[in-house]
Amino acid sequence: MKRKFQGARTSGTSAEQPSSMNPRLTRSQQRTICSQLGHVKLQLLYKASIHGFTGAAFHQRCDNRSPTVSVGYNASGFVFGGYTKQPFSQSGQYVYDDQAFLFTFNGENLLKYPVTGPEYAIKMVGNSGPYFGEALVLVYGNQSVVHSNTGNYYNFSATDMHGNDLQLTECEVYQVEETPEFEKPWRPMVWESEKRTEMMNSLKSYCPADHSLSQARVLLIGPVGAGKSSFFNSINSVFRGHVTNQAIAGSSATSLTTQFRTYSVKSGREGKPLPIILCDTMGLEENTGAGLDVDDIISIVKGHLPNCYQFNPTAPLHSEAYGYNKSPELKDKIHCVVYVIDACKISIMATKLEEKLAAIRRKINSMGVPQLVLMTKVDEACPFVAQDIKNIYKSSYIKEMMQDISARLGVPLSCVVPVKNYCEELELDVNCDILLLTAITQMLRSADSYFDDLSDRFNYVEMK
Repeated sequence: MKRKFQGARTSGTSAEQPSSMNPRLTRSQQRTICSQLGHVKLQLLYKASIHGFTGAAFHQRCDNRSPTVSVGYNASGFVFGGYTKQPFSQSGQYVYDDQAFLFTFNGENLLKYPVTGPEYAIKMVGNSGPYFGEALVLVYGNQSVVHSNTGNYYNFSATDMHGNDLQLTECEVYQVEETPEFEKPWRPMVWESEKRTEMMNSLKSYCPADHSLSQARVLLIGPVGAGKSSFFNSINSVFRGHVTNQAIAGSSATSLTTQFRTYSVKSGREGKPLPIILCDTMGLEENTGAGLDVDDIISIVKGHLPNCYQFNPTAPLHSEAYGYNKSPELKDKIHCVVYVIDACKISIMATKLEEKLAAIRRKINSMGVPQLVLMTKVDEACPFVAQDIKNIYKSSYIKEMMQDISARLGVPLSCVVPVKNYCEELELDVNCDILLLTAITQMLRSADSYFDDLSDRFNYVEMK
């Protein structure tokens, strides 16, 4: 595939990333910058706190690389910098760039300042970092400082740009790399209203492989704000024919769900319950004593927790608690566990949270319960998908995210299912519905695998 950005590299320049070199620029900020540049991603080349606040360190990592985004950070909380399509060097000359611009973040919003004198857009100076005209220089004169002089080939407000705080706490330079999209979707999908109708009818007529059951129980687990409750609301919306919000959902630093809730989805307002129960839980948090307790999860999977049980993060459920089910039947147990993960936060997932998820997965593995990953907010993670949800399996970025979470949680890629929940819409969309229905279909198939495994084990014992 052709790449729009062909960055040159000298043979003597190393650009390998140390494993500890993590971007300070948030995923949201990276997406905002990339939205100005097309279907691209940012690859970190230089980080001053690791490589040094010197021109030599900057040039060793960044010369002959292009295009680039340079970012400065100060103690006042400002995030600012510039973009150039020209490769850096140490020639001492000005370089023409009519596409260069400076920027700063105001919250999540990007303030952009295009070059006004393109023939002086970039200066190649050996003893400094990125040098945008005479207007903004990061790592100026081999020091962790900013040189700022508005009006010299770029016009901006110094107060808005960096708050007049010229001391750098960090400087990063990213190479801009085109993200080539797949010409054909790597997972075949049929995006037609007839397909949606077919899938809905199939789900309505589903019967669990164990005929003693009328419904399969699916447990949703995930960090705070990942979209567990929103997923139930979205599935409910598909079968109601309009957007609904039965389960409490929204944005919060702590879990909005404080009880164990089981939700049946009805086929229409007065319709029969579908053969699936979605079990919603309190959100996972990275710290011990906060969010959903691992022992409570195991109790849920084993069928001990009553509906509407009030979670207590500091004290897991004990066998003498009111409503505790001491003799759960198969209908009370969980038949499939689904980890709900925000696509925008995969790359910045806290180590402690990742460890907690791994511990949960090990315990559930030992119980033989199948597990899936539901990757939410795919439209927020990828502008290409935001343009058209049908691009979901053409997006190489989304596939990278799916591969990343597959590796982190130790599940096969075939067990990772991307969706877009209904969060701000007032009307349903056929293509969103198809993704949501695909996710439910995979959950029921996994539950059937669980029932088949139970049957095989029972038959084996009988034969012995």
